[in-house]
Amino acid sequence: MTPLVLVHGFMGGSAQWEAQVAAFSGKHDVIAVDLPGFGANNHLPSLHSISAFAEWVIADLRRRGVERYHLLGHSMGGMIVQEMDRMDQGHIERLVLYGTGATGVLPGRFETIEESKARARADGAKVTARRIAATWFLQRENAPAFEACAAIAEQASPEAIQAGLDAMQGWHGANRLSEIEAESLVIWGDGDRSYPWQQIELLWNEILRTNLAVVPGCAHAVHLEKPHIFNSLVADFLST
Repeated sequence: MTPLVLVHGFMGGSAQWEAQVAAFSGKHDVIAVDLPGFGANNHLPSLHSISAFAEWVIADLRRRGVERYHLLGHSMGGMIVQEMDRMDQGHIERLVLYGTGATGVLPGRFETIEESKARARADGAKVTARRIAATWFLQRENAPAFEACAAIAEQASPEAIQAGLDAMQGWHGANRLSEIEAESLVIWGDGDRSYPWQQIELLWNEILRTNLAVVPGCAHAVHLEKPHIFNSLVADFLST
């Protein structure tokens, strides 16, 4: 079975993928990573660049003995997997870019990265976790999956929050999209407050072999808001 590697986004963690691990484990060896500073790896030193995160995930996969794999990245994780495709070409069979974009500084984001950094310093990690996690759902705090998602976000260390924001702020991949070799699927919720349509359209138009799926009535957490649709889209893409 070809492994399926799941890379979470900013203030995420491997625990957010429970529905996907259950859905895909029959056909794939599912590997959900925890990035340094986040989730179960919140004790690890923080990384300050998207490329450093990409190198860390590739090294982790090699330690596990994984050579060829499918790759899915969400949000900041989508930036990381774009870098992984460039660094690990020939090893990635299929690539899913989910709720992400090609630039780290996002026009139209619910707030600027500088605002996020300042508010995180002023409010602390836990308040920041709940505030940002609410933006991922169309129903915000009233979404059924909000509390579980916020609890995962609360595991992020204060250092990792600042480092993750620095990493996104310092990354730009729009001029290298044509270098992505793996056949790709872009998934986007039409109510996403973090990544506006212009970012998604750029991925769709510039990646050479790509497909697009827009899920209505979702924000930034399609895999939690409409998991059956999300899982069906990914499963169909991987099996085609």
